[in-house]
Amino acid sequence: MENHCHPLQKVLYKKSVPMPDNALQVRGYDFNNGVDHRALLQSYTSMGFQATNVGLAIEQINCMIEKRLEPVSDSDQEAPSTCPCRKGCTIYLGYTSNMISCGVRESIRYLAEHSMVDVLVTTAGGIEEDFIKCLAPVYMGDFALPGKDLFEKGHNRIGNLLMPNDNYILFEEWVLPIFKQMLVEQETEGVRWTPSKIIHRLGKEINDPESVYYWAYKNNIPVFCPALTDGAFGDVLHEYSAQIPGFVVDIAEDILRLNNITVASNLTGMIILGGGVAKHHIANSNFLKNGASYSVYVNTGQEFDGSDSGARPDEAVSWGKISTAAKPVKVFADASIVFPLLVAESFALHADRLIARKKATQ
Repeated sequence: MENHCHPLQKVLYKKSVPMPDNALQVRGYDFNNGVDHRALLQSYTSMGFQATNVGLAIEQINCMIEKRLEPVSDSDQEAPSTCPCRKGCTIYLGYTSNMISCGVRESIRYLAEHSMVDVLVTTAGGIEEDFIKCLAPVYMGDFALPGKDLFEKGHNRIGNLLMPNDNYILFEEWVLPIFKQMLVEQETEGVRWTPSKIIHRLGKEINDPESVYYWAYKNNIPVFCPALTDGAFGDVLHEYSAQIPGFVVDIAEDILRLNNITVASNLTGMIILGGGVAKHHIANSNFLKNGASYSVYVNTGQEFDGSDSGARPDEAVSWGKISTAAKPVKVFADASIVFPLLVAESFALHADRLIARKKATQ
C-alpha cells in the first residue's frame, strides 16, 4: 500500500516515544466549578511554570509536617527534652528583613504563635522591624516615590512601603534601657549575651501578641540572627556606646547552639524566603547533618553571578547541605505573593493537629 504520510512527518517530526502511564497532564483550574480556593491551589501542580513549583513546594512542606508529627522515642535522641530537635522533623524557617517589613510578618507570627516551626533565622531588620511595628505603624507607599523627597520628609522607602524616621526614635527609646539592664546582668551575674538570648529577652519585654518574637519567647522557639548589628541594633550600640561600655554579644555560642540542634535532629526541613545570610546560615548548619531532607526556597535570585542567594537547591546538594535523596523545590517568585499561599495549604490546613501536638508536649 502506498504511504500517504504528510512530508512534514518525514522531514520535521521524529516519532514520539509514548509518555509514561502516570505522566501528569497540563491542566489548570476551571472556574465553571465555582470559586474554590483550596481546589485552585491544588490545581497548581499541573498548571505549569512557577505554579507547578508552588504546588511542589506545598507537597514538600506537607511532607515536613507529616514527618514532624511522628512521635520520636527517647531512645532515638540524646538531646534534652527542651531541644526543638525532639520531633520527627525539625523545621527551620529563614527569611530576609523585608518579609517582616511587609505583611508576610503576620504569616510568620502565626507559625510562631502555634509552634508550627522549630527554628527561626533572619537578619537584623527581620528582628528590629517586628518590634518597631509594635511601637508604630509602617505605611503603604509606592515604588516610584522620589528618594530625595522622601529623605527631606524623614520617610524611608522599603520597596513600596514607608518607614518614618520617628519609628526608629521610638525603637531606640524602647531598646536602650533594656540594653542597659542587660549590661548590668552581664557584669553582676555573668550573663553571656548572644543574639538568640537578646531576641528572647526582647520578645519578653515587648509583651505584644502582634510580635513574632513575643511568641518565639512564649513558645521557646530559638531565633538566630548572626548579623544582628547590621541595622538599628548596631546604630544603638554605636550611638550609645558610652552608656553601655563593654556590652558584649557572643556569636560563637549561637553557632554552637544552632549546629547542635541540627546534629541532634532526626530529620530536617528548610523553608527559606529570600537569600543572603538567612538562607546560607540554615543551609550551612545542615551541612553537618549530611543535608536537609526537605527544602523549599522562595526567591527571585538568579544563579548566573555565582551568588548563594540565587543558587538553585542542586548547588546546595553538591555541598552536602541538602540530602542527595531529597526532592528540593525552588519557587522563582516574590515571597510576599507565594508564602501566604504555602501556609494556607500546609500549616493552616493542619492547624488542629499541630496545635494538639503542641498542647500534648507542654
